[in-house]
Amino acid sequence: MTAVVGALAAVTVGLAPHAAAYDEQSKQWYLGEMEAETMWKVSTGKGVKVAVIDTGVNPNTPSLKGQVLADEVPKAVAYKATDDYGSHGTSMAELIAGTGAGGGLKGLAPGAKIVPYRVELEGLKGEAEKEKTPEAWQAVRAAADTDAKIINISFGGMTTDKDEAAIKYAASKGKLLIAAVGNNAGPGRSGYIDYPAAFPYVIGVASINQSFHVSKFSSYGDSVDLAAPGEGYPGWCDATFRSYCDNRHGTSPAAALTSAAAALIWSAHPDWTVNQVTRSMIDTAGRPANAKPSKYIGYGLVRPRLVLKNSHYNPGPANVDPLAKDNGGNLLAKSGTKPSPTPSASASTASQAPEKTSGGATSAAGSSAESSNDSNTLWIALGAAAAVIVIGGVGVAVMRARRAR
Repeated sequence: MTAVVGALAAVTVGLAPHAAAYDEQSKQWYLGEMEAETMWKVSTGKGVKVAVIDTGVNPNTPSLKGQVLADEVPKAVAYKATDDYGSHGTSMAELIAGTGAGGGLKGLAPGAKIVPYRVELEGLKGEAEKEKTPEAWQAVRAAADTDAKIINISFGGMTTDKDEAAIKYAASKGKLLIAAVGNNAGPGRSGYIDYPAAFPYVIGVASINQSFHVSKFSSYGDSVDLAAPGEGYPGWCDATFRSYCDNRHGTSPAAALTSAAAALIWSAHPDWTVNQVTRSMIDTAGRPANAKPSKYIGYGLVRPRLVLKNSHYNPGPANVDPLAKDNGGNLLAKSGTKPSPTPSASASTASQAPEKTSGGATSAAGSSAESSNDSNTLWIALGAAAAVIVIGGVGVAVMRARRAR
């Protein structure tokens, strides 16, 4: 399984020999807009584990010290889980649960913990390494048998039957699967949505920028469920972990921030099921009143603060899948009858470069259904203020119905 690793259009900052030289949190513009400090008074994500399936996660960055549960990776898929060969997985982990120590990235859910999974994505070198490194579907299936509540997949290219079966297995275990929809929009590009975001039972996340416009690169279509900030964020430049680079962008960080938002909610309401957490995120997402889902931002922009500030928030029934029509099955409904599975004893980025499938081909695996009801401008209240969301997709995409619909 291979996929895109690293974000394009990054601007390198000077090498910072000491962690204290970093000042990344001041560049995380969305923390203020999402009223993170206010949310952290209610929930930091404590008690919630997020499985980050990616290039691996370096637990020794200042921001991630004490945040990575390497010992909880199932042995079958634990090969070099903490040896990040591309820096992408570490950046995503920091966006989710970084403490901000040493001036590093501050996660949206700094009280959550990361369980790292290193899988074969683009950028992994050496045939011997590729042989030993798990494929994405193996990591997803293994994570499903742990007590991690959320599985973050910030890459595409999971197109095989084994991939789909692993996704369904994780859904049956009550996991919240969140994935980047891909960076396939823009002039001359189709806008297709990558897998696994296009699979049923996966929350597909699109990107918005600092002006609250839908990112021009963000894939669009029927499988977009939510949107989150995905531009203008810092991230590690490379696997040397010597410096951060500015102006990273992609639907990868948007997915990571959505996973963090879910962690905040689940931490505040540990007895909720995946259906209730998902429903609360959909119900409170920023979108025009009475608007139908948009092919660009789905149900809207994630706003966990609206759930957290209401101590009496009603998440609806535990065993009813709020996306049952899209998912075309009842796996989540069934999983909602049990709070969590028993831990097992046994283991991108969606960026603008082409992704490769396990067979080495360029992946164009996307699916979406054209909606005639989308407006070109959407009003979203991200923080305290309202912001205009302008659709950035250009051109006409080839659309297909979402699987199982």
